[in-house]
Amino acid sequence: MTDSRDVSDHYTSGSLLEKIEEGLRAAGAGRPVPLELLAAVDELHIGGRAATELLLERLGLREGQRVLDVGCGIGGPARFAAHGCRVEVVGLDLTAEFVETGRALTAMAGLSDRVRLVQGSALEMPFGAGEFDAAWMIHVGMNIADKHRLVAEMARVLAPGARLAIFDVMKVGPGDIDYPVPWAQGPRQSALAAPAVYREAIAAAGLELLSELDRTAFAEAFFARRAAAAAGGEGPPPLGPHLVLGADAGQKMGNVVANLRAGRIAPVEMIARKPG
Repeated sequence: MTDSRDVSDHYTSGSLLEKIEEGLRAAGAGRPVPLELLAAVDELHIGGRAATELLLERLGLREGQRVLDVGCGIGGPARFAAHGCRVEVVGLDLTAEFVETGRALTAMAGLSDRVRLVQGSALEMPFGAGEFDAAWMIHVGMNIADKHRLVAEMARVLAPGARLAIFDVMKVGPGDIDYPVPWAQGPRQSALAAPAVYREAIAAAGLELLSELDRTAFAEAFFARRAAAAAGGEGPPPLGPHLVLGADAGQKMGNVVANLRAGRIAPVEMIARKPG
């Protein structure tokens, strides 16, 4: 069983914003900061920006909608959706440093009028019933053991007819997970579950599962491109996953690849709909 304080501590460094600001200066970033530049550090899930684009396409967002990013991190997908889809985005994250950093980056990108980041638990959201026209959750469930309560809470805040997109790393095969990984230093912080558990939670929350896709091939291509880009490099770039993941970022990402290739885990996308 994961503990929320332990999970938040895992993601907290105490100097994340300063590191990103230093990276932005090294990259010669002006104001507003281009979202394409921030993507290297604020879209840390498997597939990065490309995965976000695919997920948002499947959600079918429309201009002017009010949408929710559950476990928003430092706000990369929220800012991208607000800018590209012309929607109002509310992001929720457990880790206070992520929210504070995300707010600062949102202001630097000139999107504070369309993106609001809030600190709080996905198991007890500070929102009313039916507030949102759509919602997504990207690489979040791996830290939350109670999938039924998580999905039920997301369903509660969705309006009738709204869609929910989930893109999580899931346990798809036998064998112990190699740690550390980006979401956990060890088993105590990890709450990996099989796709069947998510399906059961979706059904129990009264949602209709519209589609399910195993994104393993997409992930393998993504990691192959990253490895090729890093070959022959002279060290990490000014902006990259290492700023968020810490000194052992390479080991964490390497273990994700090893677990993926061993068939223990897979990135899985699910799209569900609230009837109405």
